[in-house]
Amino acid sequence: MKVAITGSTGLLGGAVASALEGRGDEVVRIARGGAGAEGVDWAPAEGWVREGAFDGCDAVLHLSGASVGEGRWTEARKAELRSSRIETTRVLVEHLASFDQKPGRLVVASAVGFYGDRGDELLTEESPRGEGFLADMTVDWETESEKANAAGIPTAMARYGVVFANDAPAFKRLTLPFRFGAGGRLGSGRQYMPWITLDDAVAATIHLLDGELTGPVNVVAPVATTNADLTRALGRVMRRPAFMMVPRFAMRLALGELADALLFASNRVAPERLAADGFEFSQPEIEGALRSLLRS
Repeated sequence: MKVAITGSTGLLGGAVASALEGRGDEVVRIARGGAGAEGVDWAPAEGWVREGAFDGCDAVLHLSGASVGEGRWTEARKAELRSSRIETTRVLVEHLASFDQKPGRLVVASAVGFYGDRGDELLTEESPRGEGFLADMTVDWETESEKANAAGIPTAMARYGVVFANDAPAFKRLTLPFRFGAGGRLGSGRQYMPWITLDDAVAATIHLLDGELTGPVNVVAPVATTNADLTRALGRVMRRPAFMMVPRFAMRLALGELADALLFASNRVAPERLAADGFEFSQPEIEGALRSLLRS
């Protein structure tokens, strides 16, 4: 296939691009910048796409979005988070929908933030939306993605969990306290955290590019894991103590609203549609995944 990728400089985008090229596909890395600048293919904030940037592509992978875990959620930051997802998707979908010869597949990044804080409830793609900023943003994000389906471009929205990789900023922050012997659970530790290894995230993304699934698809490991489960597994794998407990109020003081939404919200998400479509995970369980990542 000829596949265009937005966000190809990111962790997931770069890994997917390399995997596609490794199997013989042609990858077009869509470069973002100021409108009309040399070497730039699109400027979504300005509604500009270079003529011919997506021409002849069999599939498009759209990985957009400023990091939700960087910095406090001020009103300005929230606006940036929304624009980097919703506006970029709107510009892309409108551009692709205008083609006479449309791509045969579109996969757009989404997030498990769609579900909000749901305790022990098992969440599948059929579950209703949750509440809060992340849920509101993700609903609006997927609304723009769904317009591509309406325009005749088969589109899947990949609801990614937290991607585990040694180079992933979130994974580095997660393991750092354990390296100094100060690891422990967050609050009660009963909150579920949907996760997936980078290798499985790449394989699942390519599965969606190759396949026929449309609409939302949960891209998370199949074995649900609580923060306490993760803490114990990290302690065993890293051979470090894991008896500390970080109180919720302390994280709220440090991070504000972000702490409740990212660290203490509980999302027991299941990859029901991926599993039903025949996808097989290489690392379905947390301890095996951690040993594979941290074995060195």
